[in-house]
Amino acid sequence: MILGDSLTAGLGLLDTQSFPSLLQKKADTEGFEYEVINAGVSGDTSAGGLRRLDWVLGEDVRVLVVALGANDGLRGLSAADMKRNLGRIIETAQSKNVIVVLAGMEAPPNYGAEYAASFRQAYRDLAQQYRVLFVPFLLQKVAGDPALNQADGIHPNPQGAAIVADTVWSALKPVLDQISGS
Repeated sequence: MILGDSLTAGLGLLDTQSFPSLLQKKADTEGFEYEVINAGVSGDTSAGGLRRLDWVLGEDVRVLVVALGANDGLRGLSAADMKRNLGRIIETAQSKNVIVVLAGMEAPPNYGAEYAASFRQAYRDLAQQYRVLFVPFLLQKVAGDPALNQADGIHPNPQGAAIVADTVWSALKPVLDQISGS
């Protein structure tokens, strides 16, 4: 289950081009018999993800990739509130024996260096506190590259989404190997 925002939902892309769809293709190619569910909602914040969590975890979820926070950062919402929301998501998932992969996000520079640093640190703190697998930056190698983003400069194009999928797969594949007994 990929819990996220428009980056997860694949805003501006065909469904088959979203990074969760690309993760499904990777899982199928590797012989994993898991369904990757795209639980991305455009515009969602960490608070919105927390509100949807019971629905998201209502499925038979073995692994939850938490890819939230971009909209918190774009709106300049409190990094402490985001951290608290993400912490509650992780705690709830772990209480149901769901393995969590936390995908970090960077805040835009327009709110200043202090905000950006506290935003980045929130993810690192959560990964350490809850001992979850951690992807430091979901948009690593994609953010800021016009060749990999749509005209809005925020959402990956198909080539960028493929890189995001590779980034998440690097954390997800070892988990699938482990729970599949490979």
